[in-house]
Amino acid sequence: MPFFTPGDDPGSSFPELLRRVGLNTTLPTSGTIDLGVPHATTCVALRYADGVIMAGDRRATSGNLISHRSMEKVVQADKFSGVAIAGAAGPAMEMIKLFQLQLEHYEKVEGTFLSLEGKANQLSTMVRSNLPAAMQGMVVVPIFGGFDLLRVSGRLWNYDVTGGRYEEQEFVATGSGSLHAGTVIKIAHRPQMTRDDALNLACRALWEAADADSATGGPDILRGIYPVVATITAQGWQRVADDDLAARYTTIAAEMRSRT
Repeated sequence: MPFFTPGDDPGSSFPELLRRVGLNTTLPTSGTIDLGVPHATTCVALRYADGVIMAGDRRATSGNLISHRSMEKVVQADKFSGVAIAGAAGPAMEMIKLFQLQLEHYEKVEGTFLSLEGKANQLSTMVRSNLPAAMQGMVVVPIFGGFDLLRVSGRLWNYDVTGGRYEEQEFVATGSGSLHAGTVIKIAHRPQMTRDDALNLACRALWEAADADSATGGPDILRGIYPVVATITAQGWQRVADDDLAARYTTIAAEMRSRT
């Protein structure tokens, strides 16, 4: 057993102990470990006259590689709410599945839906429980939105890695392309937008994010892959069809070509 003087004691650090006894080690002493985990970006959500629109691109990346082209980052939580995720794909999808299960269990036991505020609180607890993994680089940052049957309006929440939740009054964006997408929405958003205008704005925001951020995927016409876009209103969750999105992106592309 090696002995150390008080000033040379490596303490509880095992990598430091190996170095003090003359052994080389590649173990990191600080920071995060790059495990090549696929990450998901970019998602947006905005309020409009009838409720909430949530949208997310389909690309997952692992470093500078595209690991998945058709990932679904916007997922229905229950009839009147949805979750959009950015961050480490594996923990994010596990969190969403558990969240869906908890909401379904509550509905079956109580015979009614959990309030939208209660759903936001429950998701906050789950994000907080992921903090140890987040400190190792597997961050999950969701957006939660839905139609509040008590207030008769759409509502949105943003989260941080510690589980802090913040209600947004107009829109929210997350992921590596959030700056570009959020700027597009900020300029054009109006509280009482029609469904058609709000869908066009969400599609435009993801287009601009994909144009400036390599981790955000744009519409893939060759493979027929378009962003996941859904509306949540008093009638519940409804996903926008790919044919509808294809027409909107054709219009955006034509407008961009006319500028050059």
